[in-house]
Amino acid sequence: QVSLVESGGDSVQAGGSLRLSCVGSGYIYSGYCMGWFRQAPGQEREGVAAISTGGGITEYADSVKGRFTISRDNAKNTLYLQMSSLSPEDTAMYYCAAAPWSICKRDARRYNYWGQGTQVTVSS
Repeated sequence: QVSLVESGGDSVQAGGSLRLSCVGSGYIYSGYCMGWFRQAPGQEREGVAAISTGGGITEYADSVKGRFTISRDNAKNTLYLQMSSLSPEDTAMYYCAAAPWSICKRDARRYNYWGQGTQVTVSS
């Protein structure tokens, strides 16, 4: 059974940092590209970042470029999202997702598996 479990969400002050983690199990983790998505109340889901199976190719939303870094450790079946210079606009539920391709884009329709999400709240 495929499982993606996110952790690391928290409430922080603007300007702070957080690192989200997502552990995958039940499938060949290294064969799937991965992505981070977020959704705030009343807003559409946004693709934040994506990373290829080997980790060498990444893509970011313009809103997070230069502040967020996506990475993965295939030996640990773990995906990360390092977030810095957080602002209240980053407040959302953050989800990780997996897709059976070598290279991912941030199109949610391409992803097969989703985690339950971890909440990030940034106060001013």
